[in-house]
This record gives sequence, C-alpha cells and structure tokens, in this order.
Amino acid sequence: MNTTSRMDYKEVLRIKLSVLKREHGDLDEAIDAIQAKPMPDALRLQRMKRQKLSLKDRIAQLEDLITPDIIA
Repeated sequence: MNTTSRMDYKEVLRIKLSVLKREHGDLDEAIDAIQAKPMPDALRLQRMKRQKLSLKDRIAQLEDLITPDIIA
C-alpha cells in the first residue's frame, strides 16, 4: 500500500465537516425559500428544520474531534 496517497484521519474529518457544512447551508436556503411561499408546507418545513438541527449536532461533533477542548 502506498502511504503517500493516504489521507490522515484529521484530513478525512475536515472533508466530512466541509460536506456537512455545505449541506447545512443548502438546507438553510431551502428552508428560507419554503418560508417565503404564501402557504408553506408546515410538515415539510418541520422535517427540514429537524434535519438541519441534526446536521448542526454532527458538525459540532466533528469539530470537537478535530480540535478538542484542552483544559489548561
């Protein structure tokens, strides 16, 4: 196995974090678009908000893995 082509663990986490942040932003834009409609679909909106919150939690977990809090 060629070790020069392997990514280290933190680099993989950073890529996953980037993807989740992009999804979170896209979901935020979609929620805004639905809310701008005269009669938004409340159930769909609720599900999307729940999904956005879940993404936020996963983002926080990855950020903690990449840069853990160090108590001095």
